[in-house]
Parts: sequence; C-alpha cells; structure tokens
Amino acid sequence: MQLGRLDHIGIAVADLTAARAFYERAFCLRAAHEEVIPDQGVHELLFPVGDAWVQLVAPLGPDTPVGRFLASRGEGIHHVGYAVPSVQEALDHLGAEGVQLVDETPRTGSGGTTIAFVHPKGTGGVLVELVEEGSGHRKGISPEERG
Repeated sequence: MQLGRLDHIGIAVADLTAARAFYERAFCLRAAHEEVIPDQGVHELLFPVGDAWVQLVAPLGPDTPVGRFLASRGEGIHHVGYAVPSVQEALDHLGAEGVQLVDETPRTGSGGTTIAFVHPKGTGGVLVELVEEGSGHRKGISPEERG
C-alpha cells in the first residue's frame, strides 16, 4: 500500500468561530465546507490550501475524541489525512503488517468521504486518517468554491 497525496491536516480547536476568524484574517483563507459530524463528535471547517485542506475540528462535547485531545494536549495538530485509492485495501495491508488500527472497517467521514483512522501507537505518535480518493463531494468542490 502506498500513500497518495496529503489530503488534509486536522487541527483541534476549542472555539471554531475564533479559529475561523483567525484563518480568514491571518491567512486570507475562505472556508469551502462546514459540517457537523455527530458520530465523530466534531464540528468542522475545511479551508482549501493548494491540493490539500486545512481542517479545523472543534469538539461537540468534552467526552469526544477531540474534546479529550484538547483537555490533555491543548489546541494543535490532531491528525494527518492521506489520500489512498482504497481505504479497505489500506486497512487490510496495515492490519497484515501488524499496525494498530482505530478503525477495522471504513466509515463515512466529512462530505461523504470514505475514511478510517490508524492508531498513533502504530505510526510513531501521529494519528493518521486514510481518505479514499474520489469518495464524497469534497473532491468535487469547484475552484470558485475553493476560493
């Protein structure tokens, strides 16, 4: 299995409104996608940057993965997302290699994408998100929508 392009950097924030204002003001970015993802416990914003995204994730509550992350580590990089041709094939390969997984099977992520997470214990301390290339509608956001 080979990783594709960098899909996104996930950044945990406590206050999504303040973080959005900062990214818009300081970096002249414009959010192209906003979504609440209840099963992941996050409210997210996606900012296009080149061929990748900056994803701001705010917890829906303190007992969510991002809520616990913020409580123990504070704001900052939460995960790195990589594009893969097939999330299931990537999970099968990593499992066969003995890499610890968060998700044994793919699930639905932002914008209807197909995703899965790889545990930081298996990747040198970095939470990795696998994102199936071409899945969901994020990839189809027009250049005008991307800013």
